[in-house]
Amino acid sequence: MPHFLNISSYSIPKRLYSVGELLLGGLLLALIGNVLPQLMATSVNWWVTGLSYVFIATLVLIYWPYGPLGWANRVTLTRAVLVALLTGALVANAFVAAIWQWLSIAVIALMLDGVDGWIARRTKSHSLFGARFDMELDALLILLLCVGLWRLESLGLWVVLIGGMRYLFVAASWQFTWLSQPLFESFRRKAVCVWQVVALLLALTPLTSHLFATLLAVSALISLTYSFGFDVWWLYRKRQH
Repeated sequence: MPHFLNISSYSIPKRLYSVGELLLGGLLLALIGNVLPQLMATSVNWWVTGLSYVFIATLVLIYWPYGPLGWANRVTLTRAVLVALLTGALVANAFVAAIWQWLSIAVIALMLDGVDGWIARRTKSHSLFGARFDMELDALLILLLCVGLWRLESLGLWVVLIGGMRYLFVAASWQFTWLSQPLFESFRRKAVCVWQVVALLLALTPLTSHLFATLLAVSALISLTYSFGFDVWWLYRKRQH
């Protein structure tokens, strides 16, 4: 996350409000995990889930100094709980025995993606933090779906590139700073994002054949490569002017 806040201006009492809400998120994680014993099959699954949530919660504490999270960010935090559960269930392929549960959690996390934005607009509580929090969870969710598909269908590591391409783009921007310049609003970018999630979810269902799952993953990779390629080309041309 970018340093869009002055961390030295943190107020300890305000941070305590945030800690309280994050602890409630941890309680929610424990409750959901306990009713999904197949996904949280071993102590290792629990440990990875817990550490994933702690990592996210720590970033929230670092970059949110305003106390109460607000309803939009609370919905996003609920998504973070679900994403942490998805992460933990990947360990030792625990998700394979409960694939429908795993996919249901992913779909709920995806549906909540629209809810937090709607609440932010209704309550006029937009923030750079909220937008970045939401975007990072989207990226992580897609990466987890790719890892799940790689393990479930044995498609090869290339499928992880679908979820990893955004992280490669960010890493490249450290060396080529022109890649970090703001991009224009794009329906194409949004459509490709939606398609890659839909394609991955469809490919992961037990009803989908191996061949069709492969074709879905390839279509997601091709469309995403085109979208990123176009944005890189546009940023490069902008740099030359």
